[in-house]
Amino acid sequence: MRTLGLIGGTSWHSTAEYYKHINQAVNEHFGDNTNPPLLLFNLNQALVHRYQLENNWEGISDLIYDGASRLQRAGAESLMLCANTPHKVFESVQARLTIPIIHIADATAKAIQQEKISKVCFIGTRFTMEQDFVTGRISQHGIEVLVPRDLPVIEELHRIIQKELTFGQITPSSKKYVLTTIQSMINQGAKGVILGCTEFPLMISANDLSVPIFNTTEIHSNAAVRYVLNLDN
Repeated sequence: MRTLGLIGGTSWHSTAEYYKHINQAVNEHFGDNTNPPLLLFNLNQALVHRYQLENNWEGISDLIYDGASRLQRAGAESLMLCANTPHKVFESVQARLTIPIIHIADATAKAIQQEKISKVCFIGTRFTMEQDFVTGRISQHGIEVLVPRDLPVIEELHRIIQKELTFGQITPSSKKYVLTTIQSMINQGAKGVILGCTEFPLMISANDLSVPIFNTTEIHSNAAVRYVLNLDN
């Protein structure tokens, strides 16, 4: 098995889901309790959020690179950023490393293509909805991606993530709001929904919607399993 480095902490709740899923899938592959060689660096989410408010993405890049370089020195052969929003600094971090980072958008696009769906909607943090560092990369695979356009909707989804889900809080009224937002984009022709924040799967499940859900936490974790087990070659 190949050694994989995980850069987590954004939030630790979703990072725990990554860790659980990867270990469980490898156990199932071998049919016993064989565990994968994983290395984890936990970011300080409070500091990341402060830098986001300050629009200090260079500072976030440095934080992630610090963790990435430590994992690289510790023996990681590849890395993952265990959330969507940190991929905003993917290129700047990747350029300073000698090992690859498995991109969440590439893994997600592959999963959508396997379902033969060409139009989806996307919800995530304000940064991933207003900018295209994730959705644009998915679109490069020939997939149309709808995102909320109204600023109040974007701000409320962002608030739900940062003020509730990152603390592990699931509020019924917030869940209803998220589902209503998704349904409005299904009404615009979306045939699937990307849960483009790794906290949303804590709230939304396949039983909540009439279209396929693309859980980026699970999809990215599956890509990790394929890498560790060398199944893509």
